[in-house]
Amino acid sequence: TTPPRNENPSPRVLGVRGGKRINYVFGVFRFLCGSTYVVPMNSTKVFTHVLGISAPWRVTRVNVDIEAEQVDVHVAYRANAPCFCPTCGCAAPRYDKRTRRWRHLDMCEYKTIVTAEIPRVACPDHGIVLMQVPWAGPGSSLTRAFEARIVSLLQETSRAAAARQLKLSWSVVDRVYTAAVARGLERRDSLAVVHVSVDEVVWQRPQKYVTVVSDAESGAVLRVSEGRRAESLGEYYALLTHEERAAIQSVSMDMWDPYILATREWVPGADQKICFDKFHVAMLLGFAVDEARRAEHSELRKTGDSSLKATRFLWLRNPLTMPREQWARLNQLRNSSLRTAQAWGFKELVMSLWHYVHRGWARRAWDEVIADGLATSIPSIQRVAKTLRRYLWGIINAIVHNRTNAKAESTNARIKMARARACGYGSLTRFRTAIYFHCGRLDLSSP
Repeated sequence: TTPPRNENPSPRVLGVRGGKRINYVFGVFRFLCGSTYVVPMNSTKVFTHVLGISAPWRVTRVNVDIEAEQVDVHVAYRANAPCFCPTCGCAAPRYDKRTRRWRHLDMCEYKTIVTAEIPRVACPDHGIVLMQVPWAGPGSSLTRAFEARIVSLLQETSRAAAARQLKLSWSVVDRVYTAAVARGLERRDSLAVVHVSVDEVVWQRPQKYVTVVSDAESGAVLRVSEGRRAESLGEYYALLTHEERAAIQSVSMDMWDPYILATREWVPGADQKICFDKFHVAMLLGFAVDEARRAEHSELRKTGDSSLKATRFLWLRNPLTMPREQWARLNQLRNSSLRTAQAWGFKELVMSLWHYVHRGWARRAWDEVIADGLATSIPSIQRVAKTLRRYLWGIINAIVHNRTNAKAESTNARIKMARARACGYGSLTRFRTAIYFHCGRLDLSSP
Protein backbone atom coordinates (compact mmCIF):
# COMPACT_ATOMS: atom_id res chain seq x y z
CA THR A 1 0.00 0.00 0.00
CA THR A 2 1.06 3.55 -0.64
CA PRO A 3 1.98 5.38 2.59
CA PRO A 4 -0.06 8.47 3.47
CA ARG A 5 1.16 11.82 2.24
CA ASN A 6 2.55 14.33 4.67
CA GLU A 7 0.07 17.07 5.54
CA ASN A 8 2.86 19.63 5.27
CA PRO A 9 5.12 18.28 2.55
CA SER A 10 8.57 19.67 2.13
CA PRO A 11 8.75 22.43 -0.48
CA ARG A 12 11.67 20.61 -2.10
CA VAL A 13 10.69 18.74 -5.24
CA LEU A 14 13.06 16.17 -6.69
CA GLY A 15 14.46 17.40 -9.98
CA VAL A 16 14.04 15.44 -13.17
CA ARG A 17 17.21 14.25 -14.84
CA GLY A 18 17.44 11.45 -17.35
CA GLY A 19 14.28 11.85 -19.42
CA LYS A 20 10.69 10.69 -19.14
CA ARG A 21 11.60 7.30 -17.68
CA ILE A 22 13.19 8.86 -14.60
CA ASN A 23 10.33 11.34 -14.31
CA TYR A 24 7.90 8.44 -14.24
CA VAL A 25 9.86 6.62 -11.55
CA PHE A 26 10.24 9.53 -9.17
CA GLY A 27 6.76 10.86 -9.80
CA VAL A 28 5.58 8.03 -7.58
CA PHE A 29 7.41 9.34 -4.51
CA ARG A 30 7.80 13.06 -5.10
CA PHE A 31 6.16 14.21 -1.80
CA LEU A 32 6.62 11.37 0.63
CA CYS A 33 6.77 11.23 4.40
CA GLY A 34 9.39 9.41 6.41
CA SER A 35 13.01 8.71 5.53
CA THR A 36 12.63 5.48 3.53
CA TYR A 37 10.11 4.52 0.93
CA VAL A 38 9.66 1.28 -1.01
CA VAL A 39 8.69 1.90 -4.62
CA PRO A 40 5.61 -0.10 -5.72
CA MET A 41 6.06 -3.19 -7.82
CA ASN A 42 5.06 -1.60 -11.13
CA SER A 43 7.92 0.90 -10.77
CA THR A 44 10.49 -1.87 -10.50
CA LYS A 45 9.78 -2.64 -14.14
CA VAL A 46 10.99 0.83 -15.04
CA PHE A 47 14.24 0.29 -13.16
CA THR A 48 14.61 -3.04 -14.95
CA HIS A 49 14.45 -1.16 -18.23
CA VAL A 50 16.75 1.63 -16.99
CA LEU A 51 19.42 -0.90 -15.95
CA GLY A 52 19.01 -2.76 -19.21
CA ILE A 53 18.58 -6.20 -17.63
CA SER A 54 16.34 -9.09 -18.64
CA ALA A 55 15.35 -12.52 -17.39
CA PRO A 56 16.56 -14.39 -15.46
CA TRP A 57 17.74 -11.17 -13.74
CA ARG A 58 14.99 -9.01 -12.25
CA VAL A 59 14.58 -6.01 -9.96
CA THR A 60 12.93 -7.17 -6.74
CA ARG A 61 12.55 -3.86 -4.91
CA VAL A 62 13.65 -0.24 -4.90
CA ASN A 63 14.27 1.61 -1.64
CA VAL A 64 14.52 5.40 -1.49
CA ASP A 65 16.22 7.00 1.50
CA ILE A 66 15.24 10.66 1.31
CA GLU A 67 17.37 11.78 4.23
CA ALA A 68 20.49 10.10 2.85
CA GLU A 69 19.48 11.07 -0.73
CA GLN A 70 20.13 7.54 -1.92
CA VAL A 71 18.28 5.02 -4.07
CA ASP A 72 18.94 1.31 -3.52
CA VAL A 73 17.97 -0.99 -6.37
CA HIS A 74 17.93 -4.67 -5.42
CA VAL A 75 18.42 -7.23 -8.19
CA ALA A 76 18.07 -11.02 -7.95
CA TYR A 77 18.77 -14.01 -10.17
CA ARG A 78 15.86 -16.41 -10.59
CA ALA A 79 16.27 -19.34 -8.25
CA ASN A 80 15.52 -22.10 -10.78
CA ALA A 81 17.40 -20.46 -13.69
CA PRO A 82 20.43 -22.29 -15.12
CA CYS A 83 23.87 -20.94 -14.24
CA PHE A 84 26.88 -20.61 -16.52
CA CYS A 85 30.62 -20.28 -16.07
CA PRO A 86 31.73 -16.73 -17.00
CA THR A 87 35.02 -18.04 -18.44
CA CYS A 88 33.95 -20.85 -20.75
CA GLY A 89 30.21 -20.19 -20.93
CA CYS A 90 29.29 -23.78 -20.10
CA ALA A 91 26.38 -24.66 -17.82
CA ALA A 92 27.50 -25.41 -14.27
CA PRO A 93 25.75 -26.26 -11.00
CA ARG A 94 25.06 -23.46 -8.54
CA TYR A 95 27.44 -23.46 -5.57
CA ASP A 96 26.37 -20.50 -3.42
CA LYS A 97 25.85 -16.74 -3.79
CA ARG A 98 27.65 -13.52 -2.93
CA THR A 99 26.28 -10.01 -2.41
CA ARG A 100 27.81 -7.26 -4.53
CA ARG A 101 27.13 -3.52 -4.89
CA TRP A 102 27.65 -1.12 -7.83
CA ARG A 103 27.35 2.63 -8.21
CA HIS A 104 24.88 3.62 -10.94
CA LEU A 105 23.93 6.93 -12.54
CA ASP A 106 22.32 9.36 -10.11
CA MET A 107 18.52 9.44 -10.20
CA CYS A 108 17.25 13.00 -9.79
CA GLU A 109 20.49 13.90 -7.96
CA TYR A 110 20.05 10.90 -5.65
CA LYS A 111 22.98 8.51 -5.36
CA THR A 112 21.91 5.19 -6.88
CA ILE A 113 23.30 1.85 -5.68
CA VAL A 114 22.59 -1.48 -7.35
CA THR A 115 22.74 -4.45 -4.97
CA ALA A 116 22.58 -8.05 -6.19
CA GLU A 117 23.11 -11.54 -4.85
CA ILE A 118 25.18 -13.21 -7.55
CA PRO A 119 25.38 -16.99 -7.80
CA ARG A 120 28.72 -18.74 -7.74
CA VAL A 121 29.03 -21.83 -9.93
CA ALA A 122 31.19 -24.92 -9.62
CA CYS A 123 32.75 -25.24 -13.07
CA PRO A 124 34.60 -28.54 -13.62
CA ASP A 125 37.31 -26.74 -15.61
CA HIS A 126 37.67 -23.39 -13.81
CA GLY A 127 36.56 -24.21 -10.29
CA ILE A 128 34.24 -22.08 -8.18
CA VAL A 129 33.73 -18.76 -9.95
CA LEU A 130 31.32 -15.84 -9.68
CA MET A 131 28.84 -15.34 -12.50
CA GLN A 132 29.08 -12.22 -14.64
CA VAL A 133 26.35 -9.58 -14.35
CA PRO A 134 25.04 -7.83 -17.50
CA TRP A 135 25.13 -4.27 -16.11
CA ALA A 136 28.81 -4.08 -15.09
CA GLY A 137 32.21 -5.25 -16.27
CA PRO A 138 34.29 -7.93 -14.52
CA GLY A 139 35.66 -6.76 -11.18
CA SER A 140 34.18 -3.27 -11.49
CA SER A 141 32.30 -1.50 -8.70
CA LEU A 142 30.57 0.79 -11.21
CA THR A 143 27.89 0.02 -13.75
CA ARG A 144 28.69 0.36 -17.44
CA ALA A 145 26.38 3.36 -17.73
CA PHE A 146 28.20 5.12 -14.88
CA GLU A 147 31.62 4.34 -16.38
CA ALA A 148 30.42 5.76 -19.70
CA ARG A 149 29.40 8.94 -17.87
CA ILE A 150 32.85 9.22 -16.28
CA VAL A 151 34.61 8.74 -19.63
CA SER A 152 32.37 11.34 -21.27
CA LEU A 153 33.08 13.85 -18.50
CA LEU A 154 36.85 13.20 -18.61
CA GLN A 155 36.91 14.22 -22.26
CA GLU A 156 35.91 17.73 -21.16
CA THR A 157 37.64 18.18 -17.82
CA SER A 158 40.36 16.85 -15.52
CA ARG A 159 40.14 13.78 -13.32
CA ALA A 160 40.06 15.88 -10.15
CA ALA A 161 37.14 17.97 -11.44
CA ALA A 162 35.27 14.84 -12.58
CA ALA A 163 35.77 13.24 -9.17
CA ARG A 164 34.37 16.31 -7.41
CA GLN A 165 31.35 16.54 -9.67
CA LEU A 166 30.49 12.84 -9.43
CA LYS A 167 31.33 12.63 -5.70
CA LEU A 168 33.96 9.95 -6.22
CA SER A 169 37.55 9.58 -5.14
CA TRP A 170 40.30 10.56 -7.56
CA SER A 171 41.65 7.00 -7.58
CA VAL A 172 38.31 5.55 -8.72
CA VAL A 173 38.11 8.02 -11.61
CA ASP A 174 41.73 7.31 -12.51
CA ARG A 175 41.09 3.56 -12.65
CA VAL A 176 38.21 4.10 -15.09
CA TYR A 177 40.40 6.48 -17.12
CA THR A 178 43.30 4.03 -17.36
CA ALA A 179 41.10 1.01 -18.02
CA ALA A 180 39.29 2.82 -20.85
CA VAL A 181 42.60 3.54 -22.63
CA ALA A 182 43.78 -0.04 -22.13
CA ARG A 183 40.54 -1.34 -23.67
CA GLY A 184 40.84 1.03 -26.59
CA LEU A 185 44.41 0.00 -27.37
CA GLU A 186 43.46 -3.70 -27.26
CA ARG A 187 40.54 -3.13 -29.62
CA ARG A 188 42.62 -1.29 -32.22
CA ASP A 189 43.14 -3.58 -35.18
CA SER A 190 46.18 -2.17 -36.95
CA LEU A 191 48.68 0.69 -36.75
CA ALA A 192 49.30 0.72 -40.49
CA VAL A 193 48.33 3.90 -42.36
CA VAL A 194 49.20 5.26 -45.80
CA HIS A 195 50.16 8.80 -44.76
CA VAL A 196 52.15 9.21 -41.53
CA SER A 197 52.82 12.36 -39.50
CA VAL A 198 55.67 12.60 -36.98
CA ASP A 199 56.20 15.38 -34.46
CA GLU A 200 57.63 15.87 -30.99
CA VAL A 201 55.92 17.31 -27.92
CA VAL A 202 57.50 18.65 -24.74
CA TRP A 203 56.03 16.85 -21.73
CA GLN A 204 58.31 18.13 -18.98
CA ARG A 205 60.91 20.85 -18.64
CA PRO A 206 63.76 20.98 -19.32
CA GLN A 207 64.08 19.26 -22.69
CA LYS A 208 61.98 16.17 -22.12
CA TYR A 209 60.16 15.13 -25.28
CA VAL A 210 57.90 12.42 -26.61
CA THR A 211 57.64 11.41 -30.24
CA VAL A 212 54.03 11.35 -31.44
CA VAL A 213 53.21 9.35 -34.57
CA SER A 214 49.77 10.01 -36.00
CA ASP A 215 47.62 9.40 -39.06
CA ALA A 216 48.02 12.39 -41.39
CA GLU A 217 44.48 11.88 -42.70
CA SER A 218 42.46 11.56 -39.48
CA GLY A 219 44.89 12.93 -36.89
CA ALA A 220 44.55 9.82 -34.70
CA VAL A 221 47.63 9.18 -32.56
CA LEU A 222 49.15 5.79 -33.37
CA ARG A 223 52.22 5.66 -31.13
CA VAL A 224 53.76 7.71 -28.34
CA SER A 225 57.45 7.03 -27.61
CA GLU A 226 59.86 8.58 -25.15
CA GLY A 227 62.43 11.03 -26.52
CA ARG A 228 62.92 12.26 -30.06
CA ARG A 229 65.72 9.97 -31.16
CA ALA A 230 65.83 7.68 -34.16
CA GLU A 231 64.91 4.77 -31.87
CA SER A 232 61.79 6.64 -30.73
CA LEU A 233 60.37 6.67 -34.26
CA GLY A 234 61.80 3.22 -34.97
CA GLU A 235 59.54 1.79 -32.24
CA TYR A 236 56.52 2.57 -34.41
CA TYR A 237 58.01 1.18 -37.61
CA ALA A 238 59.01 -2.02 -35.78
CA LEU A 239 55.32 -2.71 -35.05
CA LEU A 240 54.53 -2.86 -38.77
CA THR A 241 55.16 -5.65 -41.22
CA HIS A 242 57.43 -5.16 -44.22
CA GLU A 243 54.37 -4.95 -46.48
CA GLU A 244 52.76 -2.29 -44.28
CA ARG A 245 55.94 -0.20 -44.25
CA ALA A 246 56.26 -0.50 -48.02
CA ALA A 247 52.65 0.69 -48.41
CA ILE A 248 53.42 4.02 -46.73
CA GLN A 249 53.17 6.79 -49.31
CA SER A 250 54.34 9.80 -47.29
CA VAL A 251 55.91 10.61 -43.93
CA SER A 252 55.44 14.25 -42.89
CA MET A 253 57.92 15.59 -40.33
CA ASP A 254 60.08 18.55 -39.46
CA MET A 255 63.73 18.77 -40.51
CA TRP A 256 65.00 16.61 -37.66
CA ASP A 257 67.84 14.31 -38.68
CA PRO A 258 67.09 11.41 -36.25
CA TYR A 259 63.59 11.07 -37.70
CA ILE A 260 65.02 11.12 -41.21
CA LEU A 261 67.55 8.39 -40.34
CA ALA A 262 64.87 6.17 -38.77
CA THR A 263 62.57 6.53 -41.77
CA ARG A 264 65.38 5.76 -44.21
CA GLU A 265 66.26 2.66 -42.21
CA TRP A 266 62.75 1.22 -41.99
CA VAL A 267 60.69 2.54 -44.92
CA PRO A 268 61.55 1.41 -48.48
CA GLY A 269 62.04 4.35 -50.86
CA ALA A 270 62.05 6.83 -47.98
CA ASP A 271 63.81 9.59 -49.95
CA GLN A 272 60.74 9.89 -52.16
CA LYS A 273 58.29 9.77 -49.23
CA ILE A 274 59.75 12.05 -46.53
CA CYS A 275 57.96 15.41 -46.65
CA PHE A 276 59.04 18.61 -44.89
CA ASP A 277 55.81 20.47 -44.67
CA LYS A 278 55.01 24.08 -45.29
CA PHE A 279 54.49 24.95 -41.62
CA HIS A 280 58.09 24.28 -40.58
CA VAL A 281 59.49 26.13 -43.61
CA ALA A 282 57.32 29.14 -42.71
CA MET A 283 58.57 28.94 -39.12
CA LEU A 284 62.22 29.06 -40.27
CA LEU A 285 61.49 32.02 -42.51
CA GLY A 286 59.65 33.83 -39.74
CA PHE A 287 62.61 33.42 -37.39
CA ALA A 288 64.96 34.74 -40.08
CA VAL A 289 62.83 37.83 -40.77
CA ASP A 290 62.45 38.59 -37.06
CA GLU A 291 66.20 38.23 -36.50
CA ALA A 292 66.87 40.64 -39.36
CA ARG A 293 64.31 43.10 -37.94
CA ARG A 294 65.83 43.04 -34.45
CA ALA A 295 69.36 43.58 -35.76
CA GLU A 296 68.34 46.45 -38.01
CA HIS A 297 66.12 48.06 -35.37
CA SER A 298 69.05 48.06 -32.93
CA GLU A 299 71.16 49.93 -35.50
CA LEU A 300 68.41 52.43 -36.36
CA ARG A 301 67.69 53.32 -32.74
CA LYS A 302 71.25 54.58 -32.33
CA THR A 303 70.54 57.18 -35.03
CA GLY A 304 67.13 58.10 -33.61
CA ASP A 305 65.18 56.27 -36.34
CA SER A 306 62.14 54.43 -34.92
CA SER A 307 60.57 53.28 -38.18
CA LEU A 308 60.77 49.61 -37.12
CA LYS A 309 59.36 50.15 -33.66
CA ALA A 310 56.38 47.88 -32.81
CA THR A 311 56.48 46.16 -36.23
CA ARG A 312 57.37 42.63 -35.15
CA PHE A 313 54.03 40.99 -35.93
CA LEU A 314 53.52 43.23 -38.93
CA TRP A 315 56.31 41.38 -40.77
CA LEU A 316 55.21 37.93 -39.58
CA ARG A 317 51.49 38.10 -40.32
CA ASN A 318 49.96 36.75 -43.52
CA PRO A 319 49.20 39.74 -45.78
CA LEU A 320 45.99 38.07 -46.98
CA THR A 321 44.48 38.22 -43.48
CA MET A 322 45.88 41.61 -42.52
CA PRO A 323 43.53 44.53 -41.68
CA ARG A 324 43.53 47.51 -43.97
CA GLU A 325 45.37 49.78 -41.50
CA GLN A 326 48.20 47.28 -40.97
CA TRP A 327 48.52 46.62 -44.68
CA ALA A 328 48.84 50.34 -45.38
CA ARG A 329 51.74 50.60 -42.93
CA LEU A 330 53.39 47.41 -44.20
CA ASN A 331 53.04 48.56 -47.79
CA GLN A 332 54.91 51.73 -46.89
CA LEU A 333 57.72 49.85 -45.15
CA ARG A 334 58.14 47.07 -47.72
CA ASN A 335 58.85 49.60 -50.48
CA SER A 336 61.69 51.13 -48.47
CA SER A 337 65.37 50.25 -48.54
CA LEU A 338 65.24 48.46 -45.17
CA ARG A 339 67.00 45.11 -44.93
CA THR A 340 63.96 43.82 -43.06
CA ALA A 341 61.84 44.60 -46.11
CA GLN A 342 64.25 42.58 -48.24
CA ALA A 343 64.06 39.65 -45.82
CA TRP A 344 60.25 39.89 -45.82
CA GLY A 345 60.23 39.82 -49.62
CA PHE A 346 62.32 36.64 -49.60
CA LYS A 347 59.92 35.03 -47.12
CA GLU A 348 56.87 35.86 -49.25
CA LEU A 349 58.58 34.64 -52.40
CA VAL A 350 59.40 31.28 -50.83
CA MET A 351 55.85 30.87 -49.50
CA SER A 352 54.50 31.36 -53.02
CA LEU A 353 56.31 28.30 -54.38
CA TRP A 354 53.99 25.57 -53.04
CA HIS A 355 51.64 25.31 -56.01
CA TYR A 356 53.78 23.20 -58.35
CA VAL A 357 52.69 19.76 -59.52
CA HIS A 358 55.74 18.50 -61.43
CA ARG A 359 58.94 17.78 -59.56
CA GLY A 360 61.27 19.27 -62.23
CA TRP A 361 59.53 22.63 -62.42
CA ALA A 362 59.32 22.87 -58.63
CA ARG A 363 63.03 22.20 -58.18
CA ARG A 364 63.99 24.74 -60.84
CA ALA A 365 61.94 27.50 -59.18
CA TRP A 366 63.24 26.69 -55.70
CA ASP A 367 66.85 26.59 -56.88
CA GLU A 368 66.51 30.10 -58.27
CA VAL A 369 64.95 31.50 -55.11
CA ILE A 370 67.50 29.80 -52.86
CA ALA A 371 70.30 31.26 -55.00
CA ASP A 372 68.82 34.74 -54.47
CA GLY A 373 68.76 34.12 -50.72
CA LEU A 374 72.39 33.05 -50.66
CA ALA A 375 73.34 36.20 -52.60
CA THR A 376 71.85 38.60 -50.05
CA SER A 377 73.89 40.36 -47.36
CA ILE A 378 71.47 39.41 -44.57
CA PRO A 379 73.05 36.68 -42.37
CA SER A 380 69.74 35.19 -41.18
CA ILE A 381 68.43 34.87 -44.75
CA GLN A 382 71.68 33.26 -45.86
CA ARG A 383 71.42 30.66 -43.09
CA VAL A 384 67.81 29.78 -43.88
CA ALA A 385 68.67 29.58 -47.59
CA LYS A 386 71.41 27.06 -46.80
CA THR A 387 68.94 25.03 -44.73
CA LEU A 388 66.41 25.05 -47.55
CA ARG A 389 69.07 23.94 -50.03
CA ARG A 390 70.09 21.06 -47.74
CA TYR A 391 66.52 19.78 -47.23
CA LEU A 392 65.12 20.76 -50.62
CA TRP A 393 64.51 17.12 -51.61
CA GLY A 394 61.98 16.72 -48.77
CA ILE A 395 60.33 20.06 -49.54
CA ILE A 396 59.86 18.99 -53.16
CA ASN A 397 58.31 15.73 -51.91
CA ALA A 398 55.81 17.70 -49.82
CA ILE A 399 54.88 19.84 -52.82
CA VAL A 400 54.47 16.89 -55.20
CA HIS A 401 52.54 14.73 -52.71
CA ASN A 402 50.59 17.78 -51.46
CA ARG A 403 51.19 16.79 -47.85
CA THR A 404 51.37 18.93 -44.71
CA ASN A 405 51.64 18.33 -40.99
CA ALA A 406 48.46 20.29 -40.29
CA LYS A 407 46.69 17.37 -38.60
CA ALA A 408 49.73 16.69 -36.43
CA GLU A 409 49.92 20.34 -35.37
CA SER A 410 46.22 20.27 -34.49
CA THR A 411 46.80 17.11 -32.46
CA ASN A 412 49.72 18.77 -30.67
CA ALA A 413 47.49 21.69 -29.75
CA ARG A 414 44.97 19.28 -28.19
CA ILE A 415 47.78 17.53 -26.31
CA LYS A 416 49.00 20.84 -24.91
CA MET A 417 45.46 21.73 -23.83
CA ALA A 418 45.15 18.41 -21.99
CA ARG A 419 48.54 18.98 -20.36
CA ALA A 420 47.53 22.47 -19.23
CA ARG A 421 44.19 21.18 -17.91
CA ALA A 422 46.03 18.63 -15.79
CA CYS A 423 48.64 21.24 -14.69
CA GLY A 424 51.37 19.04 -16.12
CA TYR A 425 52.29 15.38 -15.68
CA GLY A 426 54.94 14.02 -13.35
CA SER A 427 54.95 10.62 -15.03
CA LEU A 428 55.56 9.77 -18.66
CA THR A 429 53.13 6.86 -18.36
CA ARG A 430 50.31 9.19 -17.35
CA PHE A 431 51.16 11.65 -20.10
CA ARG A 432 51.15 8.86 -22.68
CA THR A 433 47.78 7.64 -21.37
CA ALA A 434 46.36 11.17 -21.64
CA ILE A 435 47.48 11.47 -25.26
CA TYR A 436 45.85 8.18 -26.20
CA PHE A 437 42.68 9.12 -24.31
CA HIS A 438 42.21 12.53 -25.93
CA CYS A 439 43.82 12.05 -29.34
CA GLY A 440 43.94 8.30 -30.04
CA ARG A 441 40.40 8.05 -31.43
CA LEU A 442 40.01 4.82 -29.46
CA ASP A 443 36.88 2.86 -28.64
CA LEU A 444 36.65 3.69 -24.93
CA SER A 445 33.26 2.10 -24.27
CA SER A 446 32.83 -0.43 -21.47
CA PRO A 447 33.10 -4.15 -22.32
